[in-house]
Amino acid sequence: MKEEFKDKVAVITGASMGMGLAAAKAFAEAGASVALVDILDASAQTEELKVAGHKAEAFVCDVADEEQVKSTIEKIVKQFGSIDFAFNNAGIQAPPQELADVSNEIYDRTLNVNLKGVWNFMKYELQQMRKQGSGAIVNNSSLGGLVGVPGRAAYHASKHGILGMTKSAALEYAPQNIRINAVCPGIIITPMVEDMLVNQSDEMEILIQQLPIKRLGRAEEIADVVLWLCSSKSTYVIGQAISVDGGYTVQ
Repeated sequence: MKEEFKDKVAVITGASMGMGLAAAKAFAEAGASVALVDILDASAQTEELKVAGHKAEAFVCDVADEEQVKSTIEKIVKQFGSIDFAFNNAGIQAPPQELADVSNEIYDRTLNVNLKGVWNFMKYELQQMRKQGSGAIVNNSSLGGLVGVPGRAAYHASKHGILGMTKSAALEYAPQNIRINAVCPGIIITPMVEDMLVNQSDEMEILIQQLPIKRLGRAEEIADVVLWLCSSKSTYVIGQAISVDGGYTVQ
């Protein structure tokens, strides 16, 4: 599978840490040139990839800002020449709270980053892929895109929205040789989850005990699925939401 990524270009948002960084490393090790996009500067992570002999560049961008996204995509295409793969991963968590008490500010910020951020990047990735006549996109939803959890209405609304958007876009672009799917991670060891383990330890312990596999997932386990969804091994997979959650959603 690695040979098919050689001389291709992958764009990963939220690439400075967690699942995004794991995916960036996986694409780079498979031979792709990688654009690491994040609201934080991912230059240090990019340098590590370059030292290891890979092709990578960092791009600072707020995914919720359409003009920044448009400019970033233009820079990536100018730098690398194409966009063959994309993992739209950037996202934030909202603090657990009853829906009636959630402020408009928290709701808007959660939807702007998690849902509009994916929309923004898909829009401009697809414009480039449409010109090329090919491409593969994976959007990062969550087990929160498949189920409900008390106190998580804003976050789950954003993640359910990603799946609806993914399915509709997949139907639009499948005839144009562009495949769009989503991955739905369970509880994965990332800085976001590590913060939840500290600040919401009781809730997290309950969730972990509900996992059939009885452990947290690794970011690399998500990256493996993302690469598979972008590879020739999954060319008949269109508009799917692939759960990678240790069995949580099949109980």
